[in-house]
Amino acid sequence: MRLDKIDLNLFVVFDAIYREKSVTKVAVLLNLTQPAVSNALNRLRETFDDPLFVRSSEGMSPTPVADNVVSDVRQALTLLGDSVGINAKFDPLISEKVFKVGMNDLAGAMLLPRLLLLAKEVAPKISITNYYVDRDTATEDLKAGIIDVLLDAPTVNAKSLSHRAVAAIPYVIAMRSGHPAEQCKLTLEEYLSWEHMHVSSRRKGRGQMDVALHAIGKQRRIAMKAQNYLVAAKVVEGSDLLWAVPELLIGTLSLATKPSPVEVEPLRWNMYWHETAEKDPANCWFRELLAQVVGEIV
Repeated sequence: MRLDKIDLNLFVVFDAIYREKSVTKVAVLLNLTQPAVSNALNRLRETFDDPLFVRSSEGMSPTPVADNVVSDVRQALTLLGDSVGINAKFDPLISEKVFKVGMNDLAGAMLLPRLLLLAKEVAPKISITNYYVDRDTATEDLKAGIIDVLLDAPTVNAKSLSHRAVAAIPYVIAMRSGHPAEQCKLTLEEYLSWEHMHVSSRRKGRGQMDVALHAIGKQRRIAMKAQNYLVAAKVVEGSDLLWAVPELLIGTLSLATKPSPVEVEPLRWNMYWHETAEKDPANCWFRELLAQVVGEIV
């Protein structure tokens, strides 16, 4: 492949199609006609000798070749942008950027209303999309631009990711209003006499409470596991299950709480972004805004 024969603007089109999965959306985004975008895609296909994108129920889905080169294309575009000042400015007042943030359902319920409110005060045209992100794919999702920022426990590790610690949230024991345990001091013995709810995005693995109990030679009886906090809350509201849950996340729910009878390591939140977005003005702005919201609420 000879670079002197390639229009570098084609790679801008490639990146946009990979993100948007739609020729029509890319045409609007790049202020081009739809035939111009289709022509650029055809030239890219000739260059790579591969279809690159094929139509599917989800739009224009990337081929394995497109998946293999997208990170290099984006890194090259970022370097070019830094060099010639393409990305040197981000004006929130006029930007129409869609910011994509990964966080779980209950964190979203706590943070997103305030995040959107603050964002709209200074950036009226931006929009925010919230995704649930599997930790197994988080690094690739950040690398590919599927999400811009991830808020999660410090279990995501990759050299290509940057992170910032933003919160440490203590655990409490939640239960339905009127639960017998609500009326007494919740000793360790009393706590262990009940069955429990456990929430985790992973299919296997212990929670912070299980780690704390194991350290003192104890074990609880988990009657139900769930991946969704709001589902867990509904189950706890209608049962006698006890739920060890970060205190902040219980604020929007109609549940009674008691102090934990055993010392539990707090839930720590890190904010993650890919190294290629380290100096991106839009990403920097959004990270600061998210950190501000977490600081206000936590």
